[in-house]
Amino acid sequence: MGSNSAMRDVDERTNLASNSMFELLLFRLGEARGSTKRELFGINVFKVREIMVMPEITAMVNAPDTVMGVANIRGQMIPVINLPMITGCNPTKGLGILLVTEFARSTQAFAVEEVNEIVRLEWKQVLSAEGTGGGLVTSIARLDGNSETTRLAQVLDVEQILRDVFPEQHQDVDESTVQPVTSMAPGAVVLAADDSAVARMMIEQGLKAMNIPFIMTRSGKEAWDKLAALQAEALAQGKSIKDKVALVLTDLEMPEMDGFTLTRNIKQDARYAGIPVIIHSSLTGITNEGHVKSVGADAYVAKFVAEELGATIRRVLER
Repeated sequence: MGSNSAMRDVDERTNLASNSMFELLLFRLGEARGSTKRELFGINVFKVREIMVMPEITAMVNAPDTVMGVANIRGQMIPVINLPMITGCNPTKGLGILLVTEFARSTQAFAVEEVNEIVRLEWKQVLSAEGTGGGLVTSIARLDGNSETTRLAQVLDVEQILRDVFPEQHQDVDESTVQPVTSMAPGAVVLAADDSAVARMMIEQGLKAMNIPFIMTRSGKEAWDKLAALQAEALAQGKSIKDKVALVLTDLEMPEMDGFTLTRNIKQDARYAGIPVIIHSSLTGITNEGHVKSVGADAYVAKFVAEELGATIRRVLER
């Protein structure tokens, strides 16, 4: 990819995000358990570094069952994860394609049966899958809008999958390395939003270690509604919203309302003037950091290092 096309790509993505849209790469993993149906799965294109025909894989001694081995891709040794095995699908056509992805400072590859297409969606076409029993799925995308006959794609919770496959790389927060935060108004909380259950757990551990009271929500929409409820409560008590909310901490990719839209809504609403917003995302890279500034966020921190999250929260609160 030449640098010009890469820059065009970056501009294109930034424009998409500005309009609360994103691109979902659709793929299949084989026949679903107990059926001959091949369900559609999706992953945000932003996280996919490249899509390639399955290269040679070197099996590793003592690797977990779900890790097929490593592939040598452009001189980098990348672990290859058997995604059908993790999701309980049977790839009767074989594993022909590799998706090389970048998540939260790590590069890994997922073996899939086939890649179908890239679709452009609005976040409001994506509904939370919380409570539907699919522990590895954060949300369901309605690919054809709100029609009854829309095709559905399951958006995978890659953070959860990586934690399950490589638990040693995803240690719980070491409280001894995190300094408590003391610069919050008494009674105020951090309002946090993340659609991944494992990310919420890590954030909660980090905030507790920092001695920060918080309210945790599961989407940008839920955080936005909660903020309005807290504002009404503050008004009724003759207080300001800043007595209630010290800071908003938000993920970027979330069903119904993404983090960019949540941030922009907060920053454009006079009722919430002065409430800082920190974007906390596994979508790393310069592009996002630039875009974070354009929607008015006060800081950007990559997932997930509790010390960095703590330092960023401290810095923003002390401003």
